[in-house]
Amino acid sequence: MQVKISVPFLLFHALSMILRLNALNQDGIHLQKVKLSLSDPAGSLAGWSEWDSTPCNWTGVKCNHNNSVVSVDLSGASLSGSFPVPLCSLPSLSFLSLSNNYIGSSLPLSISSCFNLRYLDLSENVFVGPIPSTLSDLRFLRYLNLAANNFSGSLPETFGHFRRLQSLVLIENLLNGTIPAALGNITSLKKLMLAYNPFSPGQLPSKFGNLTNLEELWLSDCNLVGSIPESFSRLHRLKNIDLASNKLTGSLPNFIFELKRLVQLELYSNHFLGPLPTGWSNLTGLRRFDASMNKFTGMIPADLCELPLESLNLFENNLEGMIPAKISESRNLYELKLFRNQLSGSLPHELGKNSALHTLDVSYNHLSGPIPEFLCHGGALEQLILINNLFSGSIPENLGKCQSLSRIRMRNNQLYGKIPDAFWCLPRVYLLDLYGNAFSGSISLMIHGAKNLSSLLISKNKFSGSIPYEIGLLESLIVFSASDNEFTGEIPGSIVNLEQLGRLDLSNNELTGGIPNGTESMKELNELNLANNRLSGYIPDELGKLQLLNYLDLSKNNFIGLVPMSLQSLKLNMLNLSYNQLSGNIPPLFAKGVYRDSFLGNPGLCFDDASYCIPQNGKRNQAVSLMLRFIFVTAIAVFLVGVFSLGLKYKRIKKMQRRGIITRWTSFHKLCFSEFEINDCLKEGNVIGAGASGKVYKVILRNGETVAVKKLWVRQNKDEMGSAISSEKSEFEAEVETLGQIRHKNIVRLWCCCNAANWKLLVYEYMPNGSLGDLLHSNKNGPLDWPTRFKIALDAAEGLSYLHHDCVPPIVHRDVKSNNILLDEDFGAKISDFGVAKFVKAVNRGVQSMSVVAGSCGYIAPEYAYTLHVNEKSDIYSFGIVILELVTGRRPIDQVLGEKDLPAWVFSILDQKGVEHLLDPILESRYKEHICKVLDIGLLCISSLPSNRPSMRRVVNMLQESGVQTPNNEKDAKLFPSCEEECEEGRLI
Repeated sequence: MQVKISVPFLLFHALSMILRLNALNQDGIHLQKVKLSLSDPAGSLAGWSEWDSTPCNWTGVKCNHNNSVVSVDLSGASLSGSFPVPLCSLPSLSFLSLSNNYIGSSLPLSISSCFNLRYLDLSENVFVGPIPSTLSDLRFLRYLNLAANNFSGSLPETFGHFRRLQSLVLIENLLNGTIPAALGNITSLKKLMLAYNPFSPGQLPSKFGNLTNLEELWLSDCNLVGSIPESFSRLHRLKNIDLASNKLTGSLPNFIFELKRLVQLELYSNHFLGPLPTGWSNLTGLRRFDASMNKFTGMIPADLCELPLESLNLFENNLEGMIPAKISESRNLYELKLFRNQLSGSLPHELGKNSALHTLDVSYNHLSGPIPEFLCHGGALEQLILINNLFSGSIPENLGKCQSLSRIRMRNNQLYGKIPDAFWCLPRVYLLDLYGNAFSGSISLMIHGAKNLSSLLISKNKFSGSIPYEIGLLESLIVFSASDNEFTGEIPGSIVNLEQLGRLDLSNNELTGGIPNGTESMKELNELNLANNRLSGYIPDELGKLQLLNYLDLSKNNFIGLVPMSLQSLKLNMLNLSYNQLSGNIPPLFAKGVYRDSFLGNPGLCFDDASYCIPQNGKRNQAVSLMLRFIFVTAIAVFLVGVFSLGLKYKRIKKMQRRGIITRWTSFHKLCFSEFEINDCLKEGNVIGAGASGKVYKVILRNGETVAVKKLWVRQNKDEMGSAISSEKSEFEAEVETLGQIRHKNIVRLWCCCNAANWKLLVYEYMPNGSLGDLLHSNKNGPLDWPTRFKIALDAAEGLSYLHHDCVPPIVHRDVKSNNILLDEDFGAKISDFGVAKFVKAVNRGVQSMSVVAGSCGYIAPEYAYTLHVNEKSDIYSFGIVILELVTGRRPIDQVLGEKDLPAWVFSILDQKGVEHLLDPILESRYKEHICKVLDIGLLCISSLPSNRPSMRRVVNMLQESGVQTPNNEKDAKLFPSCEEECEEGRLI
């Protein structure tokens, strides 16, 4: 009975399913094909059900009254795959947006079959290859956005055939060739945005003067040369012009004043010259004008300052004369940047009174007079930068009420008087720089309210009184510089609570008492300068526990007793204990020529007469020191033998077969070639490198572009030891998994990968200058100068910082070395070779245990070699070795170093001869001060204790802040940070 009932039921159910399936209309069937063609890890298309009669209620789909699909919007859906061609089978489709996904490969020519499209947005994907010339066949298209992809080649001349296009957005691609004049035929255009493409040098097409409907023109960083064409005077509808970061020349044309609808004019970082013209009163709608970093001369036009400007940036020109008072009448002004000119006179008295001024930077001029009292009248002032002028008078009381202030720099002026109490405790200020003025009075007890303060720079003033206890309550304080003042009393004991403090300079005051107890808690301290005071008592032994301390100056005080033996554990680049009342024996490490001048004026100290100077336990200490050195050298030797043995094991791996059939081809970025073209070019004559796992080939494609191809042999079995050492397959998968999802300017790009039966291919962007290691140690293209080396260090640090701090989860490279830092044609550095990289899981607090040592001899952190525990600190150690290479010109393991590795040799030379004897002799002496600062950073990175190594983000900051104050030439000025992060008496602020 049950069987007789169930059979008809099943038939009925099957029939109903067929009927429901057939009920889905034709547009729905096409969209089902789209769904099948895309990878949908986020489940964005999960609601696209074949059981619906129409797709009109599906996510991202809209229909007209006939249930025909007219709009598909799948932006930000995390989709991947190739462009879904079935979309073009939707006859009524007029709106299509696939922006912010991972859709790649090339854009097919058949996209022209989407003939009814009015709106097409494919921005922020990974499309590669040329832009199809057939796009211009979409005769109804009004909006086209292909921004932030990897399209290459020239812009199609056929784009000039568009007749209804209003917006053309192609920013941030890899387009080359010159900008075609044919675009001037698209007279319907309102927006033309081609910025940030590596076009060939070319002039602005004069034919663009035909675009009389144009409202926005964005051509920054397009390699434009020459002058602005006269034909642009016809573009009367233009509201925004951005021609920044090009090589445009000549004077600013007067016809610019005929464009009366202009709201924004961006001309910064070009080669414009001559005076700024007058006639600005015609541009009554202009809100933002940026002509900084040009060669403009003369005075700031008065009629320019009469406009209702929101932002005026004219910094880094050669402007002179006074700042027109009319600028203070603008009710919209929030940003005024005029630094690095030759301006004189005073700031307008009512500046800030009529607007909510946010930023004022007039540094490096010849301005004088008082600081205007209304700067924060609108309650919005955040940055007040007045460096290197002739300002005088006191700080206005009103600024003490400016709760919005976060960055204050008034150094090197002629300001004087007492600082308002409220000014000391502004809650958002993180940098307070009053260096080099004549301020008097004391530090207010209210300073404890400045909870965000990280840098307090008040040196070279006339401050007096005692340093308040409340200083020790500033938990965020990193730099406290109060030298060359008239402070008295004792150093407050609370100062040892500043666990983030990296620099303490109280030299040249009249401080008394001793160094406070508890300094061992100041773990981040790397500079302590208490010279030229009246301090007394014993030098605390606990200073030797500050492992980051590399600058110690206690000279010209009244310290007594012995020099603490514990100071020998520090890596001191500068030690000065001269002119005190110290006695006894000099610690053995310091009893060398390089430190002889560190103990002058202490008649009770002795270097040589052991019978008179050395305490009874001196020989025992020497014995202990020798024993520790012996243990260290022995450990290094054992480690090197182990790594050498491991290397021999790798060389026994069987060679792969050369031929194979490609089974999978995966692209991530630009592709304008096929796997067969790559395979045909893998010839011995094209080999540019080889390793244990395969070879690297230089491949010149038919289109003239060059790529680098890494060919990995597939190992069929485990190694002879039966261990878990990764095969080339896992190395291939690791590198693909890592690089396939990374897009950063300092990480080498992986274009695509190929899988075959017997080998694997990784296709990278080609780096014409090879590796840092090869260039540094072989001098192929001549010796690298210091600015180039510093640029390479900074680029590599930014790449590693991205891996450690911006990837989720973080990535540990595990094989950072100079040979894995590749250099492009401009010596820009990029991190490469991710074959042993690991994702660090948060559940393990950033530490993972590996089964084997991965990395390269000479770069491996000590704790990694012995414990197999890996985290980002291992990479930081390796990067420190790279810095030592850049500074010394030596390899990490080199015969010329004898039995020492590079860190041991560096420490030995520093101890015995001084820093001059370890610097690469080909480096120019004028860079010595900056090289030493970078060396300090490298020594921090190779600290034996991983916890003492700075993070890569901090390393980047330290490198950026290490820049010289006055670059020697234009090249240096581009490499080193701006003058706002200058040095104080050779020490970094």
